[in-house]
Amino acid sequence: MEFTAGGRLEVRITGADVGKRVSVRRVSEEGPAGRKFTDTVGVLTSWNDGVLLITRRNGERVAIDASSLVAGKVVPAEPARRRGPSATYPELARIASRAWQPVERELLGEWELRAASGFTRRANSLLPVGDPGLPLDDALRYVEQWYGDRGLPAYAQTATGAQGTQEVLCAELEARGWAREVSAELRIAALAPIGDAADDPGVVLSREPGEAWLGRYQRKGADEVALKVLCAGPSVWFATAPGAGDVPAAIGRCVVDGRWAGFAAVEVDPAQRRSGLATRVMTALARRALDEGASAAWLQVEAENDGARALYDRMGFATHHTYHHYRAPERRCG
Repeated sequence: MEFTAGGRLEVRITGADVGKRVSVRRVSEEGPAGRKFTDTVGVLTSWNDGVLLITRRNGERVAIDASSLVAGKVVPAEPARRRGPSATYPELARIASRAWQPVERELLGEWELRAASGFTRRANSLLPVGDPGLPLDDALRYVEQWYGDRGLPAYAQTATGAQGTQEVLCAELEARGWAREVSAELRIAALAPIGDAADDPGVVLSREPGEAWLGRYQRKGADEVALKVLCAGPSVWFATAPGAGDVPAAIGRCVVDGRWAGFAAVEVDPAQRRSGLATRVMTALARRALDEGASAAWLQVEAENDGARALYDRMGFATHHTYHHYRAPERRCG
């Protein structure tokens, strides 16, 4: 915290600092034992009617009455992580979008509208990175109309912990009635250690998923649109670990895009979980990606998937940011 020359705490932030990372101290309780204080660090996403809204890295929002502040300052961005590759949010957001491509795509300024007949939110949501070239309300109206013309709900994929303006956009969407529905982490790691695990010649790699692979894939009814999404990308590989019958014991998908290898659809027979199958599948895919020149890995995992998160922790993956899907409010006619 900042002190004045007299040694007293000082509030050095104002509404002009919205969008910046700040550290604040506030009075959280007063009683016979004296004052108790609470510290909060995050992005100042709004300051309206005497209330500050600070978004922490995990997406949690903290509302603070300005009258309770005893100290506050703008603080530098979080230091670079000590493990794994370095990357910016725009780079990773666009890498992830290329790895899960929609069937239909349109640009609104630097924003990307994506549609794939409703197959997954990622392929049917706005990616608002950069400037839409319009005032925000006009841009959002265009987005809602674009998805409405296709019979789809309007979703926007935003992020927190991304060291940019995404936290402010999240707050702006919520102020306009957009509801957060799903959150997940995007994690990154060095690729070589993943490929260093014991080789498993039983894992088969292919350029297309095939009937056996699709038999294990959880999203049943993989139609033509789903297959287009699954097979699209700069360099796509599918891994299959054979099982006792026609359905594989485990599967996985990897998209190689420059230095990045993105893992997805890693699924294991429930009866064989925690037997190392997921690691074997990812190792085979990592080795192929290393052969193609990749050096860094990324994947996405939902916040409540504790089993997968524990596995990725052991493999060296660290959270880069948390992304969220916001759904536009229903508009009534008349």
